[in-house]
Amino acid sequence: MAEKYNAETIISDTHKKISNAFDVFDHESNKTVDVREIGTIIRSLGCYPSEAELHDIIAELEEEEPTGFVRYERFLPTMTKILLERKFRPITEDLLLQAFEVLDQQKKGYLEQEELTRYLTQEGESFTQEEVEEMLSAAVDPDKNFIFYKDFVSMMTFDDHR
Repeated sequence: MAEKYNAETIISDTHKKISNAFDVFDHESNKTVDVREIGTIIRSLGCYPSEAELHDIIAELEEEEPTGFVRYERFLPTMTKILLERKFRPITEDLLLQAFEVLDQQKKGYLEQEELTRYLTQEGESFTQEEVEEMLSAAVDPDKNFIFYKDFVSMMTFDDHR
């Protein structure tokens, strides 16, 4: 019996989290949000899909005739499944640190702005200029003008058990 209650509690808590996040962007209070807000809502729930994955989620959420809006009743089951399957979780601090260490081939403990900008805009899934500037504004040490990635990584990652 306790296990059944536990599953119900988890689903109920998950639905509450999703509902609260959705309501923040439901400006008309009519159980719909602008489709452009979906990525922000999903990220506010601790999931970080790639742009391609986000596009697929939105395609699944939109009506047969896209209206530019997503209804809560379509969002809830999809987002519940994503959260319960723990999909698109942020990568761990260790993994992120390893990624920066790969980029820091001289093992200096930091990257220069130009280096990081080059990696972000020319490798893999390119960042927009705005995304690069946003990241640099958070990552660059104001005194030394470098990205001390160990500090940056610990600032960027969060404890999943809050």
